[in-house]
Amino acid sequence: MKQSQSRSPHPASWHPGQPEREGLWILTRLRDFVDDIANTSPARLAVTAFAVVVLVFTALLSLPVSSATGQATPLHQALFTAVSAVCVTGLTVVSTAVHWSFFGQLVILVGIFVGGLGTLTLASLLALVVSKKLGVRGKLIAQEAMNNAGRLGEVGTLLRIVIVTSVVIEAVLAAAMVPRFLSLGESFGQSLWHGIFYSISAFNNAGFTPHSDGIVPYETDLWILVPLMLGVFLGSLGFPVVMVLQQNGLNWKKWNLHTKLTIQVSLILLAAGAVLWGLLEWNNVRTIGSMSVGDKITHSLFASVMTRSGGFNLVDQNHMDSATMLLSDALMFAGGGSASTAGGIKVTTIAVMFLAIVAEARGDADVKIYGRTIPEGTMRVAISVIVAGATLVAVSALLLLQISGATLDRVLFETISAFATVGLSTNLSAELPPAGVYVLTVLMFAGRVGTVTLAAGLALRQRSQLYHYPEERPIIG
Repeated sequence: MKQSQSRSPHPASWHPGQPEREGLWILTRLRDFVDDIANTSPARLAVTAFAVVVLVFTALLSLPVSSATGQATPLHQALFTAVSAVCVTGLTVVSTAVHWSFFGQLVILVGIFVGGLGTLTLASLLALVVSKKLGVRGKLIAQEAMNNAGRLGEVGTLLRIVIVTSVVIEAVLAAAMVPRFLSLGESFGQSLWHGIFYSISAFNNAGFTPHSDGIVPYETDLWILVPLMLGVFLGSLGFPVVMVLQQNGLNWKKWNLHTKLTIQVSLILLAAGAVLWGLLEWNNVRTIGSMSVGDKITHSLFASVMTRSGGFNLVDQNHMDSATMLLSDALMFAGGGSASTAGGIKVTTIAVMFLAIVAEARGDADVKIYGRTIPEGTMRVAISVIVAGATLVAVSALLLLQISGATLDRVLFETISAFATVGLSTNLSAELPPAGVYVLTVLMFAGRVGTVTLAAGLALRQRSQLYHYPEERPIIG
């Protein structure tokens, strides 16, 4: 009879006196732990990864070298700024240009870049498999079980495409703005830094600015405003759309349904937002009322682009009429495209719900568009995303009303801006006590990873049932 032997926790080749072997063993255990999370809950892995990145950048921004005064930054300010950067929001509790040193601004810029790439990669992978029969979890488990190296290669290729495309677009935007900053009297070093900063901030829909007065001095400078608008709009479309455009150009027939819906709804919201914003503010002397017609049109278009998640502003948000603030709330809540650097509930969510309402009004059994039928599961996910987003905004607004004592229009504006990772502000963030700052911090993080995680989590829970209960309809409406 064989004696049972206890298994060593270390590899067979390991023996005392080899710290490097022990280090490899720890890395192996860590890899197995991460693989286990990925197999059981990829959505939880995504949230954990974002949380770790936030903590790293919080620690860096807390260092004395990160502040212009050489003093350590309070935790709530460093954490808020780190979350705002990694979640590509743009809200600030301290001036980016005044409070932070060059090192601190560089940390913020790297956080924006990392946060944008991480979200793009995660959301793109989820978007490719979220509607498949196996779901995300099933595909990951199948990949591990079959040891399918081909799929790992595809993931690596997708990651490289995301990084290269992002860097190329940001480089083109920077190349367009650097000469303009030079012509305005800045040194080459300043012009290069500002061009790079604005290009990364714009494409990632972050809204951070290295100037103390933002981009207000360039409110009529199309050489600065146009690249910013193009960068924000491209970033808000999402990488899956950008990839389709790279492969098929403007050939509408070769676009998939996601690309068609994203671009169509984005253009509709862009045009409608610009027209409505311009009409509401046309005679407001505190914003654009005293400007020329051309400048009014420029401001209206710029505001429509930025309320969709860009975060740059040319006018004081407190000077807008209440109706304009409500319009901005709606545009911010809508957000940009899925798997993009933009926030909000996403334009495809709006499209699916609108199509479902139209189908119900017509009495159609299926929701159809462009020769395709949208599955019922997709509509359930869309409803869940909208309800979850509205609930987060409502609860956070209620808390901030109690904490700050500010008016409802300012609180609602700031709350939706945080949830949708827009970055437009009535300056309420800087006025809040630490408790209010933490509320917005949690809301930014939840708004950034929450909708993607919710969509993935619901897809993971799809399962076949062997029976159905009898149907009975409650009264609706």
